[in-house]
Amino acid sequence: MNAVLVAGTTSDAGKSVVTAGICRWLARGGARVAPFKAQNMSNNSVVTPDGGEIGRAQAVQAAACGVEPSVRFNPVLLKPGSDRSSQVVVLGQVSGEVTAMSYRARKATLLDTVVSTLEDLRAEYDYVVCEGAGSPAEINLRANDIANMGLAQAAGLPVLVVGDIDRGGVFAQLFGTLALLDPADQALVAGFLINKFRGDPALLEPGLDQLRALTGRPVHGVLPWAEELWLDAEDSLSYVADGVIGRPAPPKGGQWLRVAVPRLPRISNATDVEALAAEPGVAVRFVTEPSRLADADLVVLPGSKSTVADLAWLRSSGLAEAIRVHARAGLPVVGICGGFQMLARRIVDEVESGAGAVDGLGLLDLEIEFAPHKTLARPRGEAFGEPVEGYEIHHGVAVRRGDLTPLVTLPDGRAEGGIAEPVLGTHWHGLFENNAFRRAFLRWAARRAGRDGFEPADDTDFAEVRAGQLDLLGDLVEKHLDTDALRRLLDHGAPAGLPAVVHSFN
Repeated sequence: MNAVLVAGTTSDAGKSVVTAGICRWLARGGARVAPFKAQNMSNNSVVTPDGGEIGRAQAVQAAACGVEPSVRFNPVLLKPGSDRSSQVVVLGQVSGEVTAMSYRARKATLLDTVVSTLEDLRAEYDYVVCEGAGSPAEINLRANDIANMGLAQAAGLPVLVVGDIDRGGVFAQLFGTLALLDPADQALVAGFLINKFRGDPALLEPGLDQLRALTGRPVHGVLPWAEELWLDAEDSLSYVADGVIGRPAPPKGGQWLRVAVPRLPRISNATDVEALAAEPGVAVRFVTEPSRLADADLVVLPGSKSTVADLAWLRSSGLAEAIRVHARAGLPVVGICGGFQMLARRIVDEVESGAGAVDGLGLLDLEIEFAPHKTLARPRGEAFGEPVEGYEIHHGVAVRRGDLTPLVTLPDGRAEGGIAEPVLGTHWHGLFENNAFRRAFLRWAARRAGRDGFEPADDTDFAEVRAGQLDLLGDLVEKHLDTDALRRLLDHGAPAGLPAVVHSFN
């Protein structure tokens, strides 16, 4: 056997973090473990050492396993560019655009890719912990499913269903998810997990007993709410607008640094700002309207899957003018990838939006032209006098640079990004995860903002912060899940003879 599928009653029920926690628990026990998500829909992605693109959640799960991310861990990635279409990435490389309806026709061939990739991983690793997508009870999609019960049937996987009790109605979610499946699918659902519980677990016991009696399946654990967990959200909508990201410690100096991040409709790699949020004294907020920039010290314009469309939204929301006012006041602005492109004088896009030439915000003397081929890279260089590394995922190319100081200098002397104080930008994601650069950048931003009392901490190591979160997930799994039962599922699959819940819609 050696594999399990972690499904969820809803999106954001906790599949990603539970999968990462199980991976961490197994890896700490000495097992060779790999994560797997057959199909992910997310604009949060990373570039892997094997030269492709996968969902960021699978890269984090790979870190939990102690292995490098690979395109095999997420063979199908859908990157929404609008409400009706998505870019398809197969084994790390772009493979066209689809609508919701046209994608159905492709799933049969993609299932072969998904199953063969999973078979290879199962042969190579001791265990593979698979994450489902959305809910397995999306019965309108079951006939063509490749991520939930369709994958479980094709690969013979036992299934654990996770429910988020913080949303309420968790027993109905768990029972209803099982009851909507046909008997063959139900036979693979081996049990349930409850996530994000606040309070005394003893209060749940009567409900757990009734759920077992109704379904013939146990709840294999109740994971408590963990206030400390906040890194690497799978969905940017997990961040509430105007709420502070993370749990910032008090400032080392006498002042806070306030950071505003426009939450673009098609925001991508929103996690770029989490390294800033990990710093003591840095309060990072996603914002959706211009008044929230009035008291910001620093504006970070994040990545976008639809640069031209999100630029239009910035203008219609009033945020574009608020960003210009912020910069004209001498206050710092930084753009990342799509946000960098928006800062240019002009964008020429015949590829992503087909809009042709569009005026940018005009804050950097730069022209961006979209190329048909997507740039995927993991470059290194130097910025603010410090060694840096990051990753690139973009179609836009700087075809004309005015009198800009390079933000990053590559080993061969080429320039990347640009600085025209107080504005700077880069195509690189992950730049803030470089500790020395981040501290130098924050000192620069604080100086430009007049926050002389702010001082970056000299002991914040972002990699250690992330490792600490993964260890916490592993601890929660070890303490609160029935790990003996979990290992039996991994080793032997779903128990035989699990009863079907009979449903009737008459």
